Amino acid sequence: MKRHIPNTITCCNLISGCIAITFALFGNLPMALLWIVAGAVFDFFDGMTARLLGVSSPIGKELDSLADVVTFGVAPSAMVFYELGVLDYPSQIESLRPALPYFAFIMAAFSALRLAKFNLDERQAMGFIGLPTPANALFWGSLLVGSSRMLEQSQWSVVVLLLMLLVSSYLLVSEIPMFALKFKNWGWRGNEVKYIFLIIAALMLILFRVSGFALIIAWYVVLSLFTTRKSVE
Repeated sequence: MKRHIPNTITCCNLISGCIAITFALFGNLPMALLWIVAGAVFDFFDGMTARLLGVSSPIGKELDSLADVVTFGVAPSAMVFYELGVLDYPSQIESLRPALPYFAFIMAAFSALRLAKFNLDERQAMGFIGLPTPANALFWGSLLVGSSRMLEQSQWSVVVLLLMLLVSSYLLVSEIPMFALKFKNWGWRGNEVKYIFLIIAALMLILFRVSGFALIIAWYVVLSLFTTRKSVE
């Protein structure tokens, strides 16, 4: 019986992603974000449960990737799809309104590529190569929910979102090393970057609330780039 527990939790992640997609397509972006977060919680506990019970399996690994594609790839793409469909367009590209929202699903494809690479990449035991899909999903969900009024104030928000979509898709499959919040000990030495990240992240949440999550992910990427450059030097 216990060998089915981790896969059951993974299926809860998958179901959360499906519910998030439904809310996104009907325009309820806050609820879509909530279910993406719920999926992230299940995603955190399924691997932990498998390790604690000693029941890891190839099927569980494949199922986990499938669930992650839905929750952290298709669901945020559906949120962007909806937003691109309701924003005002500049007159120069108004004729492209029927087609442009579908570009949102490019991010779902790159999320799938990122997860496939992760399954085969043995370099990511204590860190990540490229932006993790849950972080990318949280960025887009919190950005669209927390900054919707700001996006609606400019007709060029459509262009900005499309450019950001391309950047985030690139980051998903990039070869940029990004740190993970895994601690071998709780001391300051050796964990400076992680503690600095957490302190600034807490301040962002206090000051910006929901939008703070998008800023935190952006801060995570910037800090990862800085530490990577510093280590190369």
